[in-house]
Amino acid sequence: MGDPKKSRRKWQGPRHPWRQENLNAELSLLGKYGLRNKRELWTANTLLKSYRERASTILAEEDPEVRNAEERKLVLKLATLGLLNEDAVLDNILSLSVENILDRRLQHVIVKLGYAATPFQARQLIVHGHVFVNGRRVTSPGYLVKRDEESKITCDIQVTHGEVAAEAA
Repeated sequence: MGDPKKSRRKWQGPRHPWRQENLNAELSLLGKYGLRNKRELWTANTLLKSYRERASTILAEEDPEVRNAEERKLVLKLATLGLLNEDAVLDNILSLSVENILDRRLQHVIVKLGYAATPFQARQLIVHGHVFVNGRRVTSPGYLVKRDEESKITCDIQVTHGEVAAEAA
């Protein structure tokens, strides 16, 4: 089998980590989406950056056949993830924001579907193993939910808002 490889870092930190406006924006996103730490936000930023870079290299491609094929492939991938429509163009990819990616995280989808009242409660349900996607238990809150998987999400515990108030007290 061999030794396992050392996993590479999936995120790249901000260029200027101590700017006040960046700190405030990051902190508001952490609270809104219930992220554990800024590294989860930086992972989403890095993923968005890679999609944008890929779109800009496709725009720079000179051969129109290769350009159209690559554009179609990238747009279909992002449409499968639920970030874009299938009839989108490269300019739509360049206009994506980090909130679009954070909206596709399992943690946020659970809140949107009403299985949890807050993102923090959704995170707890996922980590404790109560959430299933396509019948498979998913314990990663950062799992990006595809558009067709959204209707196949189930939770074996139904939490009401009264229980949330009791937990908070």
